Amino acid sequence: MGSFSIWHWLIVLLIVIMVFGTKKLKNLGSDLGGAVKGFKDGMRDGGAATEDKPVAPAAAVSADKNTIDVEVKNKS
Repeated sequence: MGSFSIWHWLIVLLIVIMVFGTKKLKNLGSDLGGAVKGFKDGMRDGGAATEDKPVAPAAAVSADKNTIDVEVKNKS
């Protein structure tokens, strides 16, 4: 009784499918896969970018402490 059998997992899977539906689960899987791929690409590009470009010194930050400047990359 302490461990879960395959029947327990099948019942849980059936309940999840009934609650969310197969289309929603398919979209969730593809979104998760895209996020992991984007993270891997970002890690690879981030490592190469830091080697090529020197890091801006902290003194270059604007005098206004309430404004945060960020650089946005468009998804291609």
